[in-house]
Amino acid sequence: MSIRFPSKLLEEAVNEFSSLPGIGRKTAFRLVMHLLRRDSAEVRRFGETITRLREDVCYCSVCHGISDTPVCEICSDSSRDISTICVVESVQDVMAVENTRQYRGLYHVLGGIISPVDGVGPSDLTIANLEERVRRGGIREVILALSTTMEGDTTNFYIYKRLAGHDIRITTLARGVAIGDILEYTDEITLGQSIINRRLFSLPSQG
Repeated sequence: MSIRFPSKLLEEAVNEFSSLPGIGRKTAFRLVMHLLRRDSAEVRRFGETITRLREDVCYCSVCHGISDTPVCEICSDSSRDISTICVVESVQDVMAVENTRQYRGLYHVLGGIISPVDGVGPSDLTIANLEERVRRGGIREVILALSTTMEGDTTNFYIYKRLAGHDIRITTLARGVAIGDILEYTDEITLGQSIINRRLFSLPSQG
């Protein structure tokens, strides 16, 4: 879409919106025009919210999930089972598991999964921090709740090998989550049952 903008500010705003994932220039232009039609106070509040999001939101020092405070609400909740850690790829997966209402332990957010094609290795994730949490003691079970893709399975295997020397149970979701499923998009009932019926993790047989 080629647009001759009557305003440099308008063009700059469209460029910024279109830099967001999934937002093309047509959509960006419509969003900017929508903002121009809104009340100035509403637009100012919108802008301030985005600024606060970037400046004030932090990552939990324990689980590495997104939080408003140094330690997130889940990690600081005394009613949670602190002996169980559910390992997930992203904060979206934390939200997905929480929505099942079938899990009351803690989490560990990796910040991604191992993917050599995308240049993501173990050192780019929070795996070392997870191992340190286990090493400090008090953990009885680590649940590997990663997407059932090749990259997710590769990450599971790597974490299993890192934690195998510790006296803990290492479990994974039951295969109610189908092979190739992305955890974030799995329905709550299936995901909940997969957590309840989790099984001991095992390496694949060789031949």
